[in-house]
Amino acid sequence: MTGSGRAWRALVLIAMGACQPRSKSSGAMPPGTSDALARINHIVVIYLENRSFDNLYGGFEGAEGLAAARGARPQVNEHGVPYRVLPQAPGTPFPTDLPNAPFEISRFVPPTAPTRDLVHRFYQEQVQIHGGRMDRFAVVSDAQGLVMGYYRTADLPLAALAQEFTLCDRLFHSAFGGSFLNHQWLIAARTPEFRDAPASMRALLDSAGLPTRDGAVTPDGFVVNTAYSVQGPRPSSAAPNDLMPALTNPTIGDRLDDKGLSWAWYAGGWTAADSGRPGEDFQFHHQPFVYFAKFAEGSAARREHLKDEDAFIEAARSGTLPAVAFVKPAGLDNEHPGYADVIRGERHVRALIDDVRNGPNWHDTVIIVTYDENGGLWDHVAPPHIDRWGPGTRVPTIIISPFARRGFVDHTVYETVSILALMEKRWGLAPLTERDAGAAPLEGFLRVSEPGSASRPMPGAPALPRSR
Repeated sequence: MTGSGRAWRALVLIAMGACQPRSKSSGAMPPGTSDALARINHIVVIYLENRSFDNLYGGFEGAEGLAAARGARPQVNEHGVPYRVLPQAPGTPFPTDLPNAPFEISRFVPPTAPTRDLVHRFYQEQVQIHGGRMDRFAVVSDAQGLVMGYYRTADLPLAALAQEFTLCDRLFHSAFGGSFLNHQWLIAARTPEFRDAPASMRALLDSAGLPTRDGAVTPDGFVVNTAYSVQGPRPSSAAPNDLMPALTNPTIGDRLDDKGLSWAWYAGGWTAADSGRPGEDFQFHHQPFVYFAKFAEGSAARREHLKDEDAFIEAARSGTLPAVAFVKPAGLDNEHPGYADVIRGERHVRALIDDVRNGPNWHDTVIIVTYDENGGLWDHVAPPHIDRWGPGTRVPTIIISPFARRGFVDHTVYETVSILALMEKRWGLAPLTERDAGAAPLEGFLRVSEPGSASRPMPGAPALPRSR
């Protein structure tokens, strides 16, 4: 084993040690919650990419952000020794003498330009979290010191909405690692299986059960890093033997179908990709329903439920939103480090929100803006430990709705599948797995209803200037 291999094994061993106990909700829900929940007829989930809470909302007043992180552990090297200064990757735009602490990215790279990408994978994030110490992000990352970077919250286009409505500062992405796995958890609350995956795709573990080689699939056949489906669209470079068989486990779409409720997954660039002409920034592994047999190419279910983002805009403006709408912006609009910047992405999302707020469905709609995972970026709050899959690091979540508490920070402990738990509670849907069954529903944003208001619809908001 090489020196770097021994260091990796040592880090994994440490990280797999102490675990945090499962956190509990921060308190009872306010009176009138059930009444308010029953008046919600549309839930819109806008799913963005790869940002930790501290990276974007560390400066948000009233939230646990960077001010509370001043006593956090410094980043340490492979021997557990704190760095004197933040290590920097070759070619970095950041100085090599930055203190071992959070720093403002915009001093060196404007928020209108992307930074480089950062490692964000299943085993690596567990090592970075380090049993809740949150001090191994830099040593594990190929981006090194960039993990500690943050943006000025006041510069973010969505920050004004977080101030106007509700910001959640305790939502953790449900599964360790990257986008592929967390998209699966968003719709199915579980890690997909590929029992017959070729050996070349599998991580190798030593006799102690620790990884010595990374892979998309665990030794026991669970897909934890990016893989592609036998069902298109998929990259032309995907090896045929590495394609996952179509999945058949239930999704939130099945639960909604069982109740006769309308729903759709709207993706930027979907029409072109489904026609065999994907745009350069179309992300195949961001389309979780494609992996399920029910949504095979040419199927009626695919035509009914998998749609282009343009169809969402039309539905929002015309007042024909389904009960549940998932919205996945295309690559350049999703805030992912490496190919997207935060300002363009947030302006795009603000325009989508304005379409809903100016549309006929606004009066009974809840919009949830959240992120699939942290993208390898540091956060100072240790996630709870539930099972072998997660949760991972804290991510930002904003709730925009006529029902939302105004100027409120919700400190309730949530995870990604809390979004599913909200849908399940609202419409009486059966849980998909133990994880969504046990998660706190994402409902702390709800305002206390006034007496006698149960049958009175919320008034529509005045027309807003469109950001698009």
